[in-house]
Amino acid sequence: MTAVGFGVFSRGDDRPRVGFRVGGGVLDLAGSGRDDVFSAPSLNPFLAQGRSAWEAVVERVQRQVANGADLVPLEEVTPHLPFEPADYVDFYSSLEHATNLGRLFRPDSEPLLPNWRHLPVGYHGRSGTIVPSGTPVTRPCGQARRSGDVEPVFGPSTRLDLELELGAVVGVGSALGEPVSASAFRDHAFGVVLVNDWSARDLQAWEYQPLGPFLGKSFATSISAWVTPFALIEDCFTLSPSQDPEPLPYLRCPGEWALDVELEVEVAGTIVSRTNARGLYWTMPQQLAHATVNGASLRTGDLLASGTISGPEPGSEGSLIELTWNGARPIRVGDGSERAFLEDGDEVVLRGRAGEVELGEVRGTVLPVRCR
Repeated sequence: MTAVGFGVFSRGDDRPRVGFRVGGGVLDLAGSGRDDVFSAPSLNPFLAQGRSAWEAVVERVQRQVANGADLVPLEEVTPHLPFEPADYVDFYSSLEHATNLGRLFRPDSEPLLPNWRHLPVGYHGRSGTIVPSGTPVTRPCGQARRSGDVEPVFGPSTRLDLELELGAVVGVGSALGEPVSASAFRDHAFGVVLVNDWSARDLQAWEYQPLGPFLGKSFATSISAWVTPFALIEDCFTLSPSQDPEPLPYLRCPGEWALDVELEVEVAGTIVSRTNARGLYWTMPQQLAHATVNGASLRTGDLLASGTISGPEPGSEGSLIELTWNGARPIRVGDGSERAFLEDGDEVVLRGRAGEVELGEVRGTVLPVRCR
């Protein structure tokens, strides 16, 4: 059976607790730990125990499943947000994605800004609007300036987009004022989730200068309901892409830190993109090192997302703004209709596979606007 990872679930009127999803079922872990951390309605108490505890539990769970442990059928399970998000940082780690957007918005200039190859660019997101897979997403409202207009208008976003990402989930925190080295990544980061960083491109385009994304991003970020521990996908770490120029010393992390995860995006029932996370220019250990180099502390439940993952080939882009070239080349979905950006009622599904391990998918359906 294909392992997926740890999450929080309930069954009927029972209280939410921790389980491990494998194939079409969930192993109920409540009552099985020394401190019964698995009876909590969140992974956070387990995550805070550290790497030796994580790996011991993964090993034990694998034995139980191999020995035929009883599983709760998936159709009887209600999944919940798997951990309590602390801080949320979204990076901009894909060379192809950054280059595509640079060509779109700065066609007469170098696509990459001068800092891009020197540090993992990122922004601080809104952890309170992180939601689990299956949660509907309401079309956001805000200010935007339409093409040819001088003044902005207020209203619903007309350029709602998806972003295909991976996110590292932090288990063990760090002390304020003490940077965490890239080499310490595995001692702090528990595992990975798929992330859809929903984006209102028209709101974002008007607001982002000079301080970056705000309302165009903060309305919702969807994550997997199941966190796949790195201990399950050790064989999927591979050689990182070369970096030129060589990063500054605190960002140097030689070895196999790229994560070989096959990814796909489905919109309105049609697969519109397939790509792989191993091509990301900036690795997860580098993201963690950069996020803490100024002394910022880590907390249990921090989410460090990769930013949109795009590949070099047509059909490997991780967002509609790239796939449709900012709406100029709409894509066709299964019912014959076209999409430049997301329409009300569209369901977006992100899927990933690391070797034989299936990551928890991320589903979300666009609901009509509520603003007045």
